[in-house]
Amino acid sequence: MKQQIREFPAFKINGFIALGFVVAFVIFGIWQLSSAIEDVMQVLDRGLRIGEFLALFGLEETAELGAWLGAILIIIVIPSASGFLTVEPNKAVVLVFFGGYIGTIREPGFWWTVPFTTKRQTSLRVRNFNSKILKVNDAQGSPIEIAAVVVWQVIDSAKCRFAVDDYQEFVAIQSETAIRALAIRYPYDAPDEANIPSLRGIPDEIAASLQEELRTRLEVAGVEVIEARLSHLAYAPEIAQMMLRRQQAKAMIDARKQIIESAVGMVDEAMARLSKENIVDLDEERKAAMVNNLLVVLTSESYTQPVVNAGSLYA
Repeated sequence: MKQQIREFPAFKINGFIALGFVVAFVIFGIWQLSSAIEDVMQVLDRGLRIGEFLALFGLEETAELGAWLGAILIIIVIPSASGFLTVEPNKAVVLVFFGGYIGTIREPGFWWTVPFTTKRQTSLRVRNFNSKILKVNDAQGSPIEIAAVVVWQVIDSAKCRFAVDDYQEFVAIQSETAIRALAIRYPYDAPDEANIPSLRGIPDEIAASLQEELRTRLEVAGVEVIEARLSHLAYAPEIAQMMLRRQQAKAMIDARKQIIESAVGMVDEAMARLSKENIVDLDEERKAAMVNNLLVVLTSESYTQPVVNAGSLYA
Protein backbone atom coordinates (compact mmCIF):
# COMPACT_ATOMS: atom_id res chain seq x y z
CA MET A 1 0.00 0.00 0.00
CA LYS A 2 1.31 3.43 -0.89
CA GLN A 3 2.48 5.51 2.07
CA GLN A 4 0.15 8.37 2.88
CA ILE A 5 1.46 11.93 2.67
CA ARG A 6 1.49 13.74 6.01
CA GLU A 7 2.02 17.41 6.74
CA PHE A 8 5.47 18.70 7.69
CA PRO A 9 6.93 22.25 7.92
CA ALA A 10 8.31 23.75 4.71
CA PHE A 11 11.55 25.69 4.29
CA LYS A 12 10.99 29.42 4.74
CA ILE A 13 12.77 32.60 5.79
CA ASN A 14 11.49 35.99 6.78
CA GLY A 15 10.18 37.74 3.69
CA PHE A 16 11.48 41.17 4.66
CA ILE A 17 15.03 39.84 5.07
CA ALA A 18 14.84 38.08 1.71
CA LEU A 19 13.41 41.21 0.11
CA GLY A 20 16.34 43.22 1.48
CA PHE A 21 18.84 40.82 -0.11
CA VAL A 22 17.00 40.96 -3.46
CA VAL A 23 16.94 44.76 -3.46
CA ALA A 24 20.67 44.83 -2.58
CA PHE A 25 21.43 42.46 -5.47
CA VAL A 26 19.41 44.61 -7.86
CA ILE A 27 21.10 47.86 -6.76
CA PHE A 28 24.58 46.35 -6.94
CA GLY A 29 23.95 44.80 -10.35
CA ILE A 30 22.49 47.98 -11.78
CA TRP A 31 25.45 49.97 -10.47
CA GLN A 32 27.96 47.57 -12.08
CA LEU A 33 26.08 47.49 -15.37
CA SER A 34 25.77 51.28 -15.45
CA SER A 35 29.55 51.59 -14.92
CA ALA A 36 30.28 49.20 -17.78
CA ILE A 37 27.83 51.01 -20.08
CA GLU A 38 29.41 54.36 -19.21
CA ASP A 39 32.87 53.05 -20.18
CA VAL A 40 31.53 51.76 -23.48
CA MET A 41 29.90 55.11 -24.23
CA GLN A 42 33.20 56.87 -23.65
CA VAL A 43 34.86 54.57 -26.19
CA LEU A 44 32.18 55.32 -28.74
CA ASP A 45 32.58 59.07 -28.18
CA ARG A 46 36.33 58.85 -28.94
CA GLY A 47 35.73 56.91 -32.15
CA LEU A 48 37.98 54.01 -31.16
CA ARG A 49 37.26 50.41 -31.78
CA ILE A 50 35.82 48.79 -28.67
CA GLY A 51 38.17 45.82 -28.69
CA GLU A 52 41.31 47.96 -29.01
CA PHE A 53 40.16 50.29 -26.24
CA LEU A 54 39.31 47.52 -23.85
CA ALA A 55 42.63 45.81 -24.52
CA LEU A 56 44.50 49.11 -24.14
CA PHE A 57 43.07 49.99 -20.73
CA GLY A 58 42.48 46.46 -19.46
CA LEU A 59 38.67 46.77 -19.45
CA GLU A 60 37.96 43.33 -20.90
CA GLU A 61 37.44 41.93 -17.39
CA THR A 62 35.09 44.81 -16.54
CA ALA A 63 32.89 44.06 -19.55
CA GLU A 64 32.89 40.37 -18.66
CA LEU A 65 31.90 41.20 -15.08
CA GLY A 66 29.01 43.34 -16.31
CA ALA A 67 27.77 40.48 -18.48
CA TRP A 68 27.91 38.09 -15.54
CA LEU A 69 26.05 40.52 -13.31
CA GLY A 70 23.33 40.79 -15.93
CA ALA A 71 23.03 37.04 -15.97
CA ILE A 72 22.78 36.99 -12.17
CA LEU A 73 19.92 39.49 -12.33
CA ILE A 74 18.06 37.20 -14.71
CA ILE A 75 18.86 33.89 -13.00
CA ILE A 76 18.64 34.85 -9.31
CA VAL A 77 16.78 38.08 -8.71
CA ILE A 78 13.84 37.80 -11.10
CA PRO A 79 12.90 34.14 -10.31
CA SER A 80 13.31 34.74 -6.57
CA ALA A 81 10.30 37.06 -6.67
CA SER A 82 8.08 33.99 -7.14
CA GLY A 83 9.16 32.74 -3.70
CA PHE A 84 7.42 35.49 -1.74
CA LEU A 85 4.06 34.71 -0.14
CA THR A 86 1.75 35.95 2.59
CA VAL A 87 0.01 33.64 5.08
CA GLU A 88 -3.11 34.83 6.91
CA PRO A 89 -4.01 33.76 10.47
CA ASN A 90 -5.67 30.33 10.72
CA LYS A 91 -4.65 29.46 7.18
CA ALA A 92 -1.98 27.17 5.77
CA VAL A 93 -0.17 27.23 2.43
CA VAL A 94 0.70 23.86 0.89
CA LEU A 95 3.83 24.02 -1.32
CA VAL A 96 4.28 21.79 -4.37
CA PHE A 97 7.58 21.94 -6.25
CA PHE A 98 7.44 20.40 -9.75
CA GLY A 99 4.84 17.85 -8.67
CA GLY A 100 6.36 17.03 -5.26
CA TYR A 101 5.07 18.06 -1.85
CA ILE A 102 7.80 20.01 -0.01
CA GLY A 103 5.94 21.12 3.10
CA THR A 104 3.34 23.48 4.58
CA ILE A 105 3.65 26.98 6.03
CA ARG A 106 1.22 27.59 8.90
CA GLU A 107 2.74 30.62 10.64
CA PRO A 108 1.05 33.88 9.59
CA GLY A 109 3.24 36.58 8.09
CA PHE A 110 5.35 37.52 5.08
CA TRP A 111 7.70 34.70 3.99
CA TRP A 112 10.09 33.66 1.26
CA THR A 113 10.42 30.04 0.20
CA VAL A 114 11.66 27.97 -2.72
CA PRO A 115 10.85 29.75 -6.02
CA PHE A 116 8.64 28.20 -8.70
CA THR A 117 6.48 26.42 -6.12
CA THR A 118 2.73 26.02 -6.50
CA LYS A 119 1.04 27.52 -3.46
CA ARG A 120 -2.31 26.05 -2.39
CA GLN A 121 -4.02 27.88 0.44
CA THR A 122 -6.09 25.87 2.92
CA SER A 123 -8.29 27.26 5.70
CA LEU A 124 -7.67 25.95 9.23
CA ARG A 125 -10.70 27.73 10.68
CA VAL A 126 -13.53 25.91 12.45
CA ARG A 127 -16.46 25.25 10.13
CA ASN A 128 -20.02 23.94 10.44
CA PHE A 129 -21.76 21.42 8.24
CA ASN A 130 -25.55 21.25 8.46
CA SER A 131 -26.75 18.05 6.86
CA LYS A 132 -29.95 17.76 4.90
CA ILE A 133 -32.97 16.14 6.55
CA LEU A 134 -32.50 12.47 5.69
CA LYS A 135 -35.30 9.90 5.61
CA VAL A 136 -34.12 6.52 6.91
CA ASN A 137 -35.47 3.48 8.77
CA ASP A 138 -34.49 3.07 12.40
CA ALA A 139 -33.52 -0.20 14.10
CA GLN A 140 -37.22 -1.17 14.36
CA GLY A 141 -37.91 -0.44 10.71
CA SER A 142 -39.91 2.74 11.34
CA PRO A 143 -39.28 5.56 8.82
CA ILE A 144 -37.82 8.62 10.53
CA GLU A 145 -36.36 11.98 9.56
CA ILE A 146 -32.93 12.81 10.94
CA ALA A 147 -30.34 15.56 10.48
CA ALA A 148 -27.19 16.68 12.29
CA VAL A 149 -24.76 19.57 12.61
CA VAL A 150 -21.05 18.76 12.44
CA VAL A 151 -18.34 21.15 13.71
CA TRP A 152 -15.00 20.37 12.05
CA GLN A 153 -11.64 21.81 11.01
CA VAL A 154 -8.60 20.78 8.98
CA ILE A 155 -5.64 19.61 11.09
CA ASP A 156 -3.48 18.08 8.33
CA SER A 157 -3.28 20.24 5.20
CA ALA A 158 -1.32 17.63 3.22
CA LYS A 159 -3.94 14.93 3.75
CA CYS A 160 -6.86 17.19 2.86
CA ARG A 161 -5.13 18.25 -0.37
CA PHE A 162 -3.62 14.98 -1.58
CA ALA A 163 -5.56 12.12 0.11
CA VAL A 164 -9.00 13.09 -1.27
CA ASP A 165 -10.15 14.91 -4.37
CA ASP A 166 -12.34 17.56 -2.69
CA TYR A 167 -12.16 17.51 1.10
CA GLN A 168 -15.22 19.71 1.66
CA GLU A 169 -17.41 17.47 -0.49
CA PHE A 170 -15.82 14.46 1.23
CA VAL A 171 -16.87 15.84 4.64
CA ALA A 172 -20.44 16.39 3.43
CA ILE A 173 -20.87 12.91 1.92
CA GLN A 174 -19.21 11.04 4.78
CA SER A 175 -21.22 12.99 7.36
CA GLU A 176 -24.52 12.01 5.76
CA THR A 177 -23.32 8.40 5.49
CA ALA A 178 -22.41 8.35 9.20
CA ILE A 179 -25.82 9.79 10.14
CA ARG A 180 -27.57 7.05 8.16
CA ALA A 181 -25.39 4.37 9.77
CA LEU A 182 -26.20 5.76 13.22
CA ALA A 183 -29.96 5.86 12.59
CA ILE A 184 -30.23 2.19 11.60
CA ARG A 185 -28.42 1.04 14.78
CA TYR A 186 -30.88 2.59 17.25
CA PRO A 187 -34.67 2.78 17.50
CA TYR A 188 -36.33 6.19 17.50
CA ASP A 189 -37.84 5.56 20.94
CA ALA A 190 -38.08 2.68 23.39
CA PRO A 191 -40.13 2.01 26.55
CA ASP A 192 -38.44 2.96 29.80
CA GLU A 193 -38.88 -0.50 31.25
CA ALA A 194 -37.20 -2.07 28.20
CA ASN A 195 -33.90 -0.33 29.08
CA ILE A 196 -32.94 -0.10 25.38
CA PRO A 197 -30.87 2.89 24.15
CA SER A 198 -32.73 5.00 21.62
CA LEU A 199 -32.13 8.09 19.51
CA ARG A 200 -34.51 10.19 21.60
CA GLY A 201 -33.69 8.64 24.97
CA ILE A 202 -29.90 9.12 25.19
CA PRO A 203 -28.98 12.28 23.21
CA ASP A 204 -25.52 12.69 24.77
CA GLU A 205 -24.49 9.09 24.04
CA ILE A 206 -25.87 9.38 20.50
CA ALA A 207 -23.83 12.55 19.93
CA ALA A 208 -20.67 10.83 21.20
CA SER A 209 -21.32 7.81 18.97
CA LEU A 210 -21.88 10.03 15.93
CA GLN A 211 -18.68 11.98 16.65
CA GLU A 212 -16.65 8.77 16.89
CA GLU A 213 -18.17 7.48 13.65
CA LEU A 214 -17.27 10.71 11.87
CA ARG A 215 -13.77 10.79 13.34
CA THR A 216 -13.05 7.33 11.90
CA ARG A 217 -14.39 8.28 8.47
CA LEU A 218 -12.78 11.72 8.16
CA GLU A 219 -9.35 10.93 9.57
CA VAL A 220 -8.10 9.96 6.11
CA ALA A 221 -8.80 13.53 4.91
CA GLY A 222 -6.90 15.22 7.76
CA VAL A 223 -10.12 16.55 9.30
CA GLU A 224 -10.89 16.68 13.03
CA VAL A 225 -14.49 16.51 14.24
CA ILE A 226 -14.90 18.89 17.18
CA GLU A 227 -18.58 18.24 17.86
CA ALA A 228 -21.49 16.43 16.23
CA ARG A 229 -25.12 16.56 17.38
CA LEU A 230 -28.53 15.73 15.98
CA SER A 231 -30.34 18.88 14.89
CA HIS A 232 -33.58 17.24 13.71
CA LEU A 233 -35.29 14.01 14.77
CA ALA A 234 -38.90 13.08 13.97
CA TYR A 235 -41.06 10.35 12.58
CA ALA A 236 -41.72 10.44 8.84
CA PRO A 237 -44.96 12.28 7.92
CA GLU A 238 -46.76 9.11 6.82
CA ILE A 239 -46.60 7.59 10.33
CA ALA A 240 -46.26 10.72 12.42
CA GLN A 241 -49.98 10.91 13.36
CA MET A 242 -50.16 7.24 14.26
CA MET A 243 -47.02 7.46 16.40
CA LEU A 244 -48.36 10.59 18.06
CA ARG A 245 -51.55 8.77 19.04
CA ARG A 246 -49.47 5.89 20.39
CA GLN A 247 -47.36 8.28 22.46
CA GLN A 248 -50.51 9.98 23.77
CA ALA A 249 -52.03 6.63 24.72
CA LYS A 250 -48.83 5.57 26.44
CA ALA A 251 -48.67 8.86 28.32
CA MET A 252 -52.31 8.48 29.40
CA ILE A 253 -51.71 4.92 30.61
CA ASP A 254 -48.63 5.96 32.55
CA ALA A 255 -50.54 8.86 34.12
CA ARG A 256 -53.47 6.60 35.07
CA LYS A 257 -51.11 4.07 36.59
CA GLN A 258 -49.49 6.77 38.70
CA ILE A 259 -52.87 8.13 39.80
CA ILE A 260 -54.15 4.68 40.80
CA GLU A 261 -50.98 3.84 42.73
CA SER A 262 -51.21 7.13 44.60
CA ALA A 263 -54.96 6.71 45.29
CA VAL A 264 -54.54 3.18 46.67
CA GLY A 265 -51.80 4.42 48.96
CA MET A 266 -53.94 7.26 50.25
CA VAL A 267 -56.93 4.97 50.87
CA ASP A 268 -54.77 2.43 52.68
CA GLU A 269 -53.31 5.16 54.84
CA ALA A 270 -56.80 6.57 55.63
CA MET A 271 -58.26 3.18 56.60
CA ALA A 272 -55.25 2.35 58.73
CA ARG A 273 -55.50 5.66 60.58
CA LEU A 274 -59.26 5.27 61.17
CA SER A 275 -58.72 1.81 62.60
CA LYS A 276 -55.72 2.80 64.70
CA GLU A 277 -57.29 5.88 66.31
CA ASN A 278 -60.79 4.28 66.67
CA ILE A 279 -62.41 7.26 65.02
CA VAL A 280 -65.29 5.18 63.70
CA ASP A 281 -66.13 1.47 63.88
CA LEU A 282 -66.96 0.12 60.41
CA ASP A 283 -67.94 -3.35 59.37
CA GLU A 284 -66.55 -4.97 56.26
CA GLU A 285 -69.43 -3.84 54.05
CA ARG A 286 -69.08 -0.19 55.05
CA LYS A 287 -65.30 -0.38 54.70
CA ALA A 288 -65.77 -1.60 51.13
CA ALA A 289 -68.20 1.26 50.47
CA MET A 290 -65.78 3.81 51.89
CA VAL A 291 -62.88 2.41 49.85
CA ASN A 292 -65.02 2.55 46.73
CA ASN A 293 -66.05 6.16 47.38
CA LEU A 294 -62.51 7.27 48.11
CA LEU A 295 -61.15 5.65 44.96
CA VAL A 296 -63.88 7.23 42.84
CA VAL A 297 -63.11 10.66 44.25
CA LEU A 298 -59.34 10.29 43.89
CA THR A 299 -59.28 8.76 40.41
CA SER A 300 -62.13 10.61 38.76
CA GLU A 301 -61.26 12.90 35.83
CA SER A 302 -64.07 15.33 36.66
CA TYR A 303 -64.91 17.12 39.87
CA THR A 304 -67.07 14.87 42.12
CA GLN A 305 -70.14 16.10 44.03
CA PRO A 306 -70.34 14.54 47.50
CA VAL A 307 -73.71 13.33 48.84
CA VAL A 308 -74.23 14.23 52.49
CA ASN A 309 -76.28 11.81 54.60
CA ALA A 310 -78.29 13.95 57.04
CA GLY A 311 -79.94 11.02 58.83
CA SER A 312 -78.73 8.50 61.35
CA LEU A 313 -75.53 6.65 60.69
CA TYR A 314 -77.43 3.35 60.53
CA ALA A 315 -80.55 4.73 58.83
